[in-house]
Amino acid sequence: QVQLVESGGGLVQAGASLRLSCAASGRTFSNYAMGWFHQAPGKEREFVAAISWSGGNTLYRDSVKGRFTISRDNAKNTVYLQMNSLKPEDTAVYYCAASDRRYSSTSPANYNVWGQGTQVTVSS
Repeated sequence: QVQLVESGGGLVQAGASLRLSCAASGRTFSNYAMGWFHQAPGKEREFVAAISWSGGNTLYRDSVKGRFTISRDNAKNTVYLQMNSLKPEDTAVYYCAASDRRYSSTSPANYNVWGQGTQVTVSS
């Protein structure tokens, strides 16, 4: 199975942008649907965005629609999360995940492999 490493997190002010990257190694990246989840302190891990194996289908949680964009480059074995107009409530650890079901899903239970997470902090 693939191994995942996230990068791109940091501390920014409200209204700023960040781009998270998730680099995959190991098995064929294009066989996997990919997702981003976040987890704030004291809260459960929540779905943020997902993309199918081909990139043709994407899903977003309502609170990020119009602000976040998920994309993938199968030639580079990388999935991205472009985050614009960041808000303090976006503060969380962001995790990249891979699903061998190939089609995007909002459920963490459908993802087989997880990265270690990257911290995003948005100050007001």
